[in-house]
Amino acid sequence: MNRSLSEATNAHQPPASDLTYFALAKTAAEPAPEAVKEKAATAPTDLPEVLSGRYKIERLLGVGGMGAVYRARDLLREQFGDPEPYVALKTLNDDFAEYPDANALLYSEYALTARLRHPNVVRLFNFEVDIESQRAYLTLELLKGLTLDQLLSTNPDGVDWSDAQEITCALLDALNYSHSLGVLHGDIKPSNVILNDDGLRLFDYGLGQPLEGILPGLPRLCRKRFSAWTPRYAALELLEGAPISPATDVYAIACVIYELTSGRHPFRRLSAKQAKITELDQQLRGPEHLPSHCWPALRTALAFEESQRTITCAELLETFRRPAPSRWKRWFGRR
Repeated sequence: MNRSLSEATNAHQPPASDLTYFALAKTAAEPAPEAVKEKAATAPTDLPEVLSGRYKIERLLGVGGMGAVYRARDLLREQFGDPEPYVALKTLNDDFAEYPDANALLYSEYALTARLRHPNVVRLFNFEVDIESQRAYLTLELLKGLTLDQLLSTNPDGVDWSDAQEITCALLDALNYSHSLGVLHGDIKPSNVILNDDGLRLFDYGLGQPLEGILPGLPRLCRKRFSAWTPRYAALELLEGAPISPATDVYAIACVIYELTSGRHPFRRLSAKQAKITELDQQLRGPEHLPSHCWPALRTALAFEESQRTITCAELLETFRRPAPSRWKRWFGRR
């Protein structure tokens, strides 16, 4: 199942609705999800072949709503005989690179992710600015494997619980660790999770931010300038203009877990706003591959109203780590 990210990305392009949308609040009202016209993100067009005299770009791995990621060869490591001198290199796409504070936007992602030291969170190496092109970029570990959306595309009925539990717990552990350090992800979705050769990685904290009081020296961007979301994984309050919070991350990860164990988005790939209007939550049932003791916790995490989403990542992780009761215990429990 393991193969390079570039090969996997080319074979299974994520659906357009996985893209994260940005709108300048001063010039555009919040668009209704159904009315948003999706714009394909494009890779930067003015990157030199070698950045900072060190990183030789080899090929494009993928393009998201905000940035582009390349496979690059670290010529310095290669010079000193490193047999694996390859890194992933991320820079902002053309749409964002033109903003005056674009470099600060990318640095914010670096500062948040670089402080995380967890086996299931992507490892960042450096933040640099190429003098020639004035492009800021990140270097990070080159991941090899399938993204979660690619795994789901080959498992339309969901993943068996033995595998789903391992993936779910690793993902929840990564997010719980991030929250414990005051770091919010902001854009959890299957395409931001990869099953690397040595385990799962959560990546792309580009829309993340610290909790109040964390990293006080970090450049403070005016997040109100942007309305940013991946529609079908965004909590209702986020779509209505509230800032990201631990609860918005909980809603997003709950959607991913439901999809992993059923093969289907919990609300037919609709946004929370659309799903609430059509009362899809009233039809929600536990996935077939999900043990019954996990469903109440997951159902709570999928609540549209933040006031009813009364569960944390730590509590979800505790629930999903518990083994399912044996058939005999379930039988006696019904008596």
